[in-house]
Order: sequence, then C-alpha cells, then structure tokens
Amino acid sequence: MKKGLIGIQMSTIKDKINELGAYGTLKACAELGYHCVEVSQIPMTCENVAGMKKASEEFGIKIAACSAALEPMMPGMKGENLTDDFDKIVADCKELNCDMLRIGMLPMTCMGSREKALEFVKRADEMAARLKEHGIDLYYHNHHVEFIKYDGEYLLDIIKNSTKHMGFELDIHWIQRGGENPVEFIKKYDGRIRLLHLKDYRVGTVKMPEGAFDPKTFMDAFTSIIEFAEVGEGSLPIKECIEAGLAGGSEYFLIEQDDTYGRDSFESLKISRDNLIKLGYGDWFEL
Repeated sequence: MKKGLIGIQMSTIKDKINELGAYGTLKACAELGYHCVEVSQIPMTCENVAGMKKASEEFGIKIAACSAALEPMMPGMKGENLTDDFDKIVADCKELNCDMLRIGMLPMTCMGSREKALEFVKRADEMAARLKEHGIDLYYHNHHVEFIKYDGEYLLDIIKNSTKHMGFELDIHWIQRGGENPVEFIKKYDGRIRLLHLKDYRVGTVKMPEGAFDPKTFMDAFTSIIEFAEVGEGSLPIKECIEAGLAGGSEYFLIEQDDTYGRDSFESLKISRDNLIKLGYGDWFEL
C-alpha cells in the first residue's frame, strides 16, 4: 500500500540546536518517533552539517530537503543563497544524501508586484534547471501572500504555470489563511509536489486590551487571533489533506509549527505525532 514519510520541519525546533546541538536534536527527534526532517532556519556550519549527517546515519533519519534562498530576501540581508553560494549548498545536500532544496518564501522585495514576482520566478526556474544537473530538485514553499490575484488569477497559480523545472511545497495552513480549501487546492498541483507541510489552523482567544476602549487597539486584537496549531488540534481536515497530497505525488509530510505559544516544541511534536497515529498514520513515521 502506498504511503509517505512523516517528518519535522526543523524551523519548529531551531531553538533546540543551541541547547542540544544538531546531533542531539535529531537524536531527540528519533526518540520521539520521527525519522525524517527538513532542514530550515538552521545555520549550515560544518559542525551542524556533520552533526546532522552523523545522526541521520546512526538513527535512520532521512534528510528530505534542505533550504536555500535564491538571493538575499532584502538588500544586505546576510545568509547563504543559491546565487552566491551555489557550490557550498550543493555540497551540503550531497553530504546529507538529500536530493531536494526548497525556497522558503517569496523575497520581500517582490511582494505586491506581479512583475517583480515573475522576474524572481524566471530566475528561480533557471536555477532549478541548473540544480537538476546535480541531481537536486528545487521546490517553492507558499504562504498566504501568493493568494493575491492578478487579472483574476492567484499569484501562486501564475508561478506554477510560468515554471517547468521548479516544484511546489504546499503548506495547508497558509492555503487556508489565503482563503482557499487546502484539499481542493492540493489537487490542482498534482504531479508538482513531493513535499507537503502539515500545519493546523486554530482560532485563538481574543486577548482584551487593557485600559480604556480604543477601536484600533480592539481591531488589532480581534484580527490577530489566528494561531499555528499542533496537527489535529485545529480546524483543518488533516486526513483529507494528506490523502490529496499522497495522490498528487507527495512523498514527505513535514510537521511545522511556527509558534508553540510557550509550549516546549518537542511536546507540541508529540501531540501532533499522537494525533496522526490516531488518524491511522503510525507506520508513516518509519523509513
């Protein structure tokens, strides 16, 4: 029976790297039952790459994908990017036995402009073709900003229809926040997805502002209550999203939680794991 592999988007546990190191962090992931990770927001130092490699070999952890910006998100922003650090990024992927890279988001300089976004997409697709020569596939991860419409068409769909080398890593929370049905939207990307982000969507509690009533303060509090939930603790149809992703070609299903609101990130991952096991995906945690 066809199945995928459930793992962790490491941005969820980036705080653990300073505490436990890369090796110790992945060891703890394996002890929680996770044997797949996607590397993101982790400094790709020699020490961290070596620690991840050692842990992946010792604990049977698949490095599904690494992350890299195409170019600086904003002028002067530090960090590795494919334009300036191509050879280093490819070498890291090879070292970790990883055949996928993902671009985490649209550069800030391109948001709000169809022309700038499409210029970026053209460069990204050219980079995807270059990476394929090294056996690495490039994927683009969406947020809600790609659900802006230009001439009646979502920017994300424009990106899809304007590329032939680059694939997509769809994020079910951000699709929902962008105003679309995640299950139906995933189906539109059949054949273009190997990665799916599992992130639930929760309406939190309105935190009433202190002091005298102020309309702006009230509206800020009222419109800022959407939260990132543990998988199975929010309102999204998780099982249906997973099955749509599997049918569309997804191989890796990565749990990501941008904020755990004071809860230890490993505890949040345990809750997500337990809920996914209850949904019948217990065997998806093993290679």
